[in-house]
Amino acid sequence: MRLEDIRPQAGSTRRRRRLGRGIAAGQGASCGKGMRGQKARKGGSTRPGFEGGQTPLYRRVPKLKHFPCYTRRPVYTLINLRSLSELPSGTQVSLESLMELGIVTTNDGPLKILGHGEVNVPLTVSAAAITPSAQAKIEAAGGQVQILNAR
Repeated sequence: MRLEDIRPQAGSTRRRRRLGRGIAAGQGASCGKGMRGQKARKGGSTRPGFEGGQTPLYRRVPKLKHFPCYTRRPVYTLINLRSLSELPSGTQVSLESLMELGIVTTNDGPLKILGHGEVNVPLTVSAAAITPSAQAKIEAAGGQVQILNAR
């Protein structure tokens, strides 16, 4: 027995399709791929997981467990220091107290203090987030800042 004598088992192979060789060959003209379009071209189709340019599912879903969605930012109830300048000295500032006073009308999420404006009285602020300029202004007026866990 020699290498050139090796043949596949009888009936195990089929003849190859001769595409685009006329109607007599059975796969003439469009070669059985239909009319035009991306799937009719010679490069074949798109790669697995391709979603037409949209960010594919394997990139939208986090790689590891217990991570938040990459597109979702934390939403805060925002308030500037100028809204707190009218409060009396020693006031406890939190989201609940601001809603009772009517300074904040809706609860859009945890409270975040922004630094636009001035405050001249000492306040005790409890917020989930605060800008560095707002914290410096509150502490310069003799107040205290307590950062709460937002989640």
